[in-house]
Amino acid sequence: MNDIDPTLPEPVVDEAQETPIDADGSRFVEVISGQFDADEDNVDAAPAKRVLAPQTESPKLHKVLAQSGLGSRLEMEQLILEGRISVNNEPAHIGQRIQFGDHIKVNGKPIRFRIDPPPARVIAYHKPVGEVVTHDDPQNRPTVFRRLPKLHQGKWQSVGRLDLNTEGLLLFTSSGELANNLMHPRFGLVREYAVRVLGSLSKEEKQMLLTGVKLDDGIAQFGSIEAGGGEGSNCWYRVTISEGRNREVRRMLEAVGHAVSRLIRIRYGAMVLPRGLKRGAWMELDDSDIQALVKAAGTASPPSREGQADEIKRPVRYRGAEPRMYAKRPPPGRGANRSGNAKPAASAQPDPLKTSVGYIGADSLTRQRKQEALNPRNGPGGPRRPGRSR
Repeated sequence: MNDIDPTLPEPVVDEAQETPIDADGSRFVEVISGQFDADEDNVDAAPAKRVLAPQTESPKLHKVLAQSGLGSRLEMEQLILEGRISVNNEPAHIGQRIQFGDHIKVNGKPIRFRIDPPPARVIAYHKPVGEVVTHDDPQNRPTVFRRLPKLHQGKWQSVGRLDLNTEGLLLFTSSGELANNLMHPRFGLVREYAVRVLGSLSKEEKQMLLTGVKLDDGIAQFGSIEAGGGEGSNCWYRVTISEGRNREVRRMLEAVGHAVSRLIRIRYGAMVLPRGLKRGAWMELDDSDIQALVKAAGTASPPSREGQADEIKRPVRYRGAEPRMYAKRPPPGRGANRSGNAKPAASAQPDPLKTSVGYIGADSLTRQRKQEALNPRNGPGGPRRPGRSR
């Protein structure tokens, strides 16, 4: 009987799913077979690079002013030399480049201009056990941010968190809006974990986990559970969940009497933990992977935002790499809430087993290495982002 909501049908645990399914891009079989850990000792699996791909340079100040209709480039350079132009309340200089969000004043008057924000960057990081996901830890423990590459503009924002003793895929992006779309519960992106517990789950326990168990902060439920075997009393399971509360997977299994001895996130949305990406290493997603990630999440690109100012001359949209800003989309059907009944709802994340979306990321590192081998002139940072030279 369903103790959470008597009106809901009993969940059915498919006994045919007792063996894991190796879907395209799945890392679960590699985890339970030992290949996942064996890759750590593979020298060839080391990352090919440790620097970000360069982006197209931002436009120069005198060009921005000239295209805003204030005069020729030579005239703008003369105004700069005369000290009549400031950027962010600091005197401008010849050759200065303008970035999205800068404030320009001519003779003390703000100038309104239009410039594209930098495209969103996304990196996949293989978080090891023992690191915390925070910029400043009071206990001075190692943080994931110490291993990430530096951004020239903005900062990395983590897409969700993993606790100290959890390892696996952790995404970072330079776009706050994209980060919100990828991790907010209302967008329903599926997180997939390989979890090792003490003792096997009974059919009744699986039903409880699928229907919903009561935690201190409300009802929580898995979207699916698949058995993966194990040795002795250690049993592996492949579970999915559509939200990311603190230590949620661990607390759910502890609620039915099973302690978690190992927890690995192997997928987030459509993004799979890349093969060959060692613990503590990262790789930057290329344009095709970012677009596929956004498409699978169901988000879209809204118009670019404008630079800040009060007076308007002739606003110009600068050509270059298309900005990837992400609009919110309508939320999926209501799911489990924290104070009431658990109500199963279809996930907003397409199931790669049943759709043509497919997983991404599994072979991204291998593909990037091949591209670098074919195009050595791109250098260690890889090819430039698309866009016209300025």
